[in-house]
Amino acid sequence: MTALAPEPAGASPAPTPSSSSSSPSSPSAGRTAEPPARFGDVFAAEWIKLRSLRSTPWIFAFAVLFVVGSSAAAALAESANLAGVEMAARPNEGFLVFDAYPVPGYLTLMLVAGSLGAFSVVNEYSSGLIRTTMVAVPARREVVLAKAAVVTAVWTVAGTVTSIGSFTVSQAILNVHQAGVPFSHPGVLRAVVVSALVAPVCALVGLCFGVLVRHAAAATVTTGFVLLMLPVFFSTSVRWSADVNHLMVSSAWKRLVEHWSPPPGSGFDYPTVSGSWTVLAVWPLAAVVLSLAVVRRRDV
Repeated sequence: MTALAPEPAGASPAPTPSSSSSSPSSPSAGRTAEPPARFGDVFAAEWIKLRSLRSTPWIFAFAVLFVVGSSAAAALAESANLAGVEMAARPNEGFLVFDAYPVPGYLTLMLVAGSLGAFSVVNEYSSGLIRTTMVAVPARREVVLAKAAVVTAVWTVAGTVTSIGSFTVSQAILNVHQAGVPFSHPGVLRAVVVSALVAPVCALVGLCFGVLVRHAAAATVTTGFVLLMLPVFFSTSVRWSADVNHLMVSSAWKRLVEHWSPPPGSGFDYPTVSGSWTVLAVWPLAAVVLSLAVVRRRDV
């Protein structure tokens, strides 16, 4: 039998597994789970995506200047017609609404807003960035809500600037012949407000079609058709056709921008003011709800 060597004096006993004071930590030890992205962070990310595109400021500048310019052109044409007419011979027309808010200019604004709303979604699908976005923020509904919030905020500002600019420029031109009206004139405030809100409404409609179609050209064509072309297929002389026409965004805007009462016995079915406000409220709400429902069930 071999004898064990004696331990050196002053040496401590060898540590055993039970007596060790610490053990090697795993790579994940001490690592805290990252909190989920807050809505404010997602909103900021979507805002960075929008403003980082070089075309974004040019599109907004073009839309505002074009619409205000069309208002100025309409007011100049009206001013030329009033130049040779005596004040006493002029009809008491009051607020010349379509000089301040010409239909071609605002239909163009609706198309641009709807198209940019669609691009805010389809650009990510076409570039593949949507996969990175969904990995960073697995809550897809939160991403869509952030996109909708950014689109609404940006186009509300653009629509307000455009609406106030259109009214101010047109009335300044018409005032040369004493045909302009102030903001306090009946019907002006409603026209200013609805002309400012129609841009974000159309942008949210475009965003919805972007989520549904996920193709740039198809989403743009679909948005333009629904917003601009579809109302043309329905007249106001037949009840059922008029009811469908009144459900369109452009029809609601045209009714609210004017200050008048339907003439009795005219043979036409005109939309109501309350019904038109309801249409403008339901369209963006339905667009956001449908987008939230679809984005959760479809693959990226």
